[in-house]
Amino acid sequence: MALFLTEADVRQLLTMELALDAVASAHRAHALGRAIDIPRQRTRVPTASLHILQGALLDVGVMGYKAYTASKEGARFLVHLFDAANGRLQAVIEADYLGMMRTGAAGGVAADALARPEAATVGLVGAGWQARSQLEALCQVRAIKQVKLFSRDAEKRRAASADFSRRFAIEVVPAETSEAAVRDSDIAVTITTASSPVLLGEWLAPGMHINAAGSNAIIRRELDEKAVGRADLVCVDSRATALREAGDLLPALEKGRLHAGQLVELGEVLAGIRPGRPGPAAITLFESQGMAIQDLSLAWRLLELARERGLGAELPY
Repeated sequence: MALFLTEADVRQLLTMELALDAVASAHRAHALGRAIDIPRQRTRVPTASLHILQGALLDVGVMGYKAYTASKEGARFLVHLFDAANGRLQAVIEADYLGMMRTGAAGGVAADALARPEAATVGLVGAGWQARSQLEALCQVRAIKQVKLFSRDAEKRRAASADFSRRFAIEVVPAETSEAAVRDSDIAVTITTASSPVLLGEWLAPGMHINAAGSNAIIRRELDEKAVGRADLVCVDSRATALREAGDLLPALEKGRLHAGQLVELGEVLAGIRPGRPGPAAITLFESQGMAIQDLSLAWRLLELARERGLGAELPY
């Protein structure tokens, strides 16, 4: 019987360590031709929108999709997981927390592959739901000592700084501006819904790594063109998806200042197909748009754990 896993079930099972392993595995499979990923499709009506990511992981024999809706009431997320051998439904999983953790894990996997080994300071722009997992993942892959956090809402950045300090046992200090957060950091993270840049190229220093995780639509931009142009390596989770909706990259692509062939997929770096960081002084950029196979890889692991531990409710189909 297929299982239904609630948000509460997912929270019992899911750790960042599990998420990092799942995301890295999915990207390697994609690079080696053992995964199928279809770029996000969107349906919009005046009052809401529906977004669908779908794909398959051949080596574990699953296929499926994540569907989420957004409206004035908020967002709702569900992953549907199917057996690739016979098409039978295996699980329906509530996926708000799952999606938050896998997005953070993607940044963690990218930083592990591309940031300098000694990277210890983080400039974090954004203090929302997603910022927490971005920082948690970085703390798993690097010995982070200090975080400078900026949010436009002063109270929110103070509260988030205090929360993250307690949660991760590191120094997290509020920054008065985005520039103050980014300058002199080893790793910069942008996780916002900004429509105009919050990170400028003039703030970047040699050796920095950037995780840009909020620009997953044409109308969103977190980095200016100079920041993109200063990157010695531009890494994406999926080339096909980036060419469709990486708001940070599209202006440079349209002007011919960046070409599709220059975009390196994260899985290609993990699988050793293409090189990663060019050298200690290089500036590296990871643009994260999200892939179905990240969700499916994590959902498959959660389903296995749920069956082992007797969690979830059986569905009548």
